[in-house]
Amino acid sequence: MNSTKRMSTGLKVFAWLMVLWNGIGVAAFFSQIMMTPQMIAQLPEAQQAVYRDIPVWSYSAYAMAVFGGLTGSILLALGKKLAFPVLVLSLAGVIVQQYYNFVVIDAIGIMGWGIVVMPVIVTTIALLLVLISQRGVRAGWLH
Repeated sequence: MNSTKRMSTGLKVFAWLMVLWNGIGVAAFFSQIMMTPQMIAQLPEAQQAVYRDIPVWSYSAYAMAVFGGLTGSILLALGKKLAFPVLVLSLAGVIVQQYYNFVVIDAIGIMGWGIVVMPVIVTTIALLLVLISQRGVRAGWLH
């Protein structure tokens, strides 16, 4: 008899939706890093400085967040326990990126409170993925 525990169908669907979500994050990352000076010039003046002056460490955190999220979500959908540490790294990238946005450059002061919604969603989803993958490792349905 095979005693291997399996992930529920609902969780598999959720994991594949998270692959799509993180794929959108990767697309947003490439969209941002490929902004030309002409594109930046089209932004409001306060935002222009933000996009011109993003340090390498913030871009690195952004890359770690989205590529880790995509890879971790794929691993989660495939039932692999490697999803957990990869998603932890992704969450770390999200946290570092939000530190830059809200502490270093004060994005709220530059762009207003409306800027808070997406980072809260992103951080919540990244944390949820870590918690789900951790539970999967402990429960044995991630192998």
